[in-house]
Amino acid sequence: MKVAISVPDLVFDAAERLAKQRRVSRSQVFSEALQEYVAKHNGPAVTAKLNSIYDVEASAVDPALSSAQFASLSHEAW
Repeated sequence: MKVAISVPDLVFDAAERLAKQRRVSRSQVFSEALQEYVAKHNGPAVTAKLNSIYDVEASAVDPALSSAQFASLSHEAW
């Protein structure tokens, strides 16, 4: 989708340099930046949704599953 936006000259110039450095389009730089911004700011919504679920659902791990997970780990010293 095409969108017209206004950005400060310094931001535009930095995006232009980054696009040339990475050999990608300026549109890709802006699109990736917006994706990261949306993901960063969507985190609280995801946390709120999970909190609302765990307010009414049990969140404890079944002891048998916990034991099986532990048994599957390597017990080497790092």
